[in-house]
Amino acid sequence: MFGSWKTVWARHRRWAAVGIWDRGLGVLLARADDDGLIDWRVAVDSTITRAHQHATNTHRPEECRAAAQGQGLNGHREPAGHAIGRSRGGLTTKIHHAVDGQGRPLAVIVTPGEAHDGRSLPLLLDELRVPRTGAGRPRATPTMLLGDKAYSSRAIRATLKARGITAVIPARRDQQKHRRRRGSAGGRPSKFDPVAYKNRNVVERSFALLKQWRGLATRFDKLAIVYRSGCGPRRSAGLGSHLTDTPSGGLHGAKEVGCPAHCDSQR
Repeated sequence: MFGSWKTVWARHRRWAAVGIWDRGLGVLLARADDDGLIDWRVAVDSTITRAHQHATNTHRPEECRAAAQGQGLNGHREPAGHAIGRSRGGLTTKIHHAVDGQGRPLAVIVTPGEAHDGRSLPLLLDELRVPRTGAGRPRATPTMLLGDKAYSSRAIRATLKARGITAVIPARRDQQKHRRRRGSAGGRPSKFDPVAYKNRNVVERSFALLKQWRGLATRFDKLAIVYRSGCGPRRSAGLGSHLTDTPSGGLHGAKEVGCPAHCDSQR
């Protein structure tokens, strides 16, 4: 039905290298943004996947430690360590995902499993670029960023503030104790909106959808760009289902309700 598996994989590999999957998703995102369907209250998080032995029989030099610290990664260039690291779960890869307020995919990167979420956030934000349907620069700045305590740091809050992004990130308990211990020198507590934070669950649900594909739930690919690009068809399929030309579930219908039916049923 699909022909030779080697031919399919080779084409998938070439498309991953030149960014075909990302451009396809960009077209869908541009249509959605043009119709006002994207909720720019962006939620970010990561999930760890185990790397199968078929994916780990590669040479991973010491340079891959730089990638684990959130450096030297590029969506279309294979990192030295193939985004495979060693954490408590063994050899693992971490998927970092950014979704809009309705759970629609916006950006994804992969890092070694031990990479810290906070250090990988700048790379994830660099990948967040929604093209325009007409002339103009891609939109890359959300109005709000929702993240868990792993993203709670002065550097991240300062970066978001400089870009005009409202940070909805709870402070860690040790940070709260340190501020109170310093008294007036500790400064004011960071602003936090608990009502807006409740919507962070959309990124958790996005991982549940991604991992319905066996090739994403467990990593079998040796190359990081091939594994990352596997998220492209999965994300495009989820987004494209809401961008049809039929009157019942098309662009205008989705614009009126503002959220897919399954979102309302899971709230």
